[in-house]
Amino acid sequence: MFVFLSAKLFGPVTENTHRAAALVELLHTATLVHDDVVDESMERRGFFSINALWKNKVAVLVGDYLLSKGLLLSLKNNDFNTLKILSEAVEKMSEGELLQIEKTRKLNLSEEVYFEIITNKTASLLSSACAAGTWSTTMDDAKTEQMRLFGEKAGIAFQIKDDLFDYGSASIGKPTGNDIKEKKLTLPLIYTLNNVDQSKKKELIYLLKNDNRQKKNIQYIIEEVVKAGGIDYAEKTMFRYRDEAISLLHQFPKNDIRDGLESLVRYTTDRKY
Repeated sequence: MFVFLSAKLFGPVTENTHRAAALVELLHTATLVHDDVVDESMERRGFFSINALWKNKVAVLVGDYLLSKGLLLSLKNNDFNTLKILSEAVEKMSEGELLQIEKTRKLNLSEEVYFEIITNKTASLLSSACAAGTWSTTMDDAKTEQMRLFGEKAGIAFQIKDDLFDYGSASIGKPTGNDIKEKKLTLPLIYTLNNVDQSKKKELIYLLKNDNRQKKNIQYIIEEVVKAGGIDYAEKTMFRYRDEAISLLHQFPKNDIRDGLESLVRYTTDRKY
């Protein structure tokens, strides 16, 4: 949707646009398959993940296959700039994942590093989708860069929303408390650790490091995050990025396509799963 709407904002959708959308979908699916291996996740969108059904070896090979199909689609049609845009996104996503693994081991994550991780891991995909779509109908570097930045801000808002789900109890297609079990420091928890007294901070870090899989401890950490204002802070930050994305979008003339993109951005922060 981000590819097609970004393209149509500037002109009629072309075959290049369809190929860009297919490439984004193939690369996105490949990264999700690999993510489930990295995260040892048994669920994806409310169903068994590939690694849950066929183990890690098959999942890694399936992810590689999807990645190669996407790359060949662009190469065979000489869509070199589109391929460049998406290849840079894959590079950033890998860097973001590696940085997160490094920081998770040490439980040493500042807000600045958190935003670096999610900008690379998640926002790079949405930003590349918007950039690829825009390039497919404009071949204009300035417009492509502006829409890339729009997608990046929308992607950051999307990831913060995803992180907030870990502190809820609704059925969202994956278990809540998962980030805590994996010792992932997301924005609500980072804010909490930076705004509680030293003894409480030590207690929370101890639980995260040594006893983070018991339901009672997960619930306790969630309660402390809520009490410290971590959820409220993350929500306000999410809405700020959403509004910055919409502000960039509003620099273009108002029409149905622009309204559609704005609705899509608002959906990323209003969604229930």
